[in-house]
Amino acid sequence: MRRRDFLKTAGYYTGAAMGAAALGGCASLLRGSDVGEVSKATSTEMPMEKAPTATPLDASATPSPQTSGVPPVNRVVLVKTDDRAEGVRRAIDLLEHNPFPNRNVFVKPNFNSADSAPGSTHNATLQSLIESLSDQGAGRITVGDRSGMGNTYAVMQQKGVLQMGEEIGFDTLIFDQLGADDWVNFSPDNSHWRGGFSFARPLLDTDSIVQTCCLKTHRYGGHFTLSLKNSVGMVAKQVPGYGYNYMDELHGSSHQRRMIAEINTAYVPDLVLMDGVEAFVDGGPATGTKVHPGVILASIDRIAIDAVGVAILRYFGTTPEVAKGPIFELDQIARAVDLDLGVDAPDKIEIVTGDSPSAEFAARITDVLMMS
Repeated sequence: MRRRDFLKTAGYYTGAAMGAAALGGCASLLRGSDVGEVSKATSTEMPMEKAPTATPLDASATPSPQTSGVPPVNRVVLVKTDDRAEGVRRAIDLLEHNPFPNRNVFVKPNFNSADSAPGSTHNATLQSLIESLSDQGAGRITVGDRSGMGNTYAVMQQKGVLQMGEEIGFDTLIFDQLGADDWVNFSPDNSHWRGGFSFARPLLDTDSIVQTCCLKTHRYGGHFTLSLKNSVGMVAKQVPGYGYNYMDELHGSSHQRRMIAEINTAYVPDLVLMDGVEAFVDGGPATGTKVHPGVILASIDRIAIDAVGVAILRYFGTTPEVAKGPIFELDQIARAVDLDLGVDAPDKIEIVTGDSPSAEFAARITDVLMMS
């Protein structure tokens, strides 16, 4: 994602100050408040004063400079493997997309809880991703999130992510500890959010955003939690000093899945990596019925990769909510298409593989994708 100067507020971090104050590791970002993944709206009170506003980003804007080819935005790489570390490296290589040299990169994992994959991002997936970005010439790398089902600091500590950062050299940022000035209010056109949503400013001030998500269903109203849903962790539960609870609004709304898609108007990722070595075909996000697709997916198109992810869930047998109707008519994906966040039809998705086992599995998933 290109840096958008119009998103910045005077007096906010310069690059050096941001590194020292916002991304200087978790030592100063101690314990955050617990955030419930599911809750009911109990208040209609809106903040009396909103955080600084910004216009949603244009996903069709000129892409970032490339150094190894420009992939079509509808490309989804599929690698059939049980080796997460090797699968991540192969998927990134096959995508042939490297905008990272000399750019600071923010990595958004799925640290909703400390549960083992696919309940949260597997450490091997995260480490291989960080190492691949470094190999591609990335500058400072920061890993940050806001947990939905626990204390973010405790989640990162329990998973060993804080130690990993010290060992292989990346910073950590805990969104629970951001101040009031560190959130930016977005209100997309025809938004289903009552007064917009507050998005973490450090994500907007970095040079590039990468996210890595899991493959699973979501029993609390999202229906599935892939790349679009992973963006919920970029939104505040509450902005310090304001009484409004954005997660109460989200989880209490009949428009929850459309609101999830709308969050994604705030940014454009340079890479989305999905760990589908294991998946939940029901339950989720923390626990569920586990299957073993044995895949790693990569794309720059959130709609394309989520559509392929849903097709994989359907292939293994999943919930009625995820299995019903055309994939592109599911609320998250349909609203994302309305917002021009990516590809708008299954026949425009190109699944790329590099070996026979991957190609054979991709053919089966393509059949599921196209029949819906």
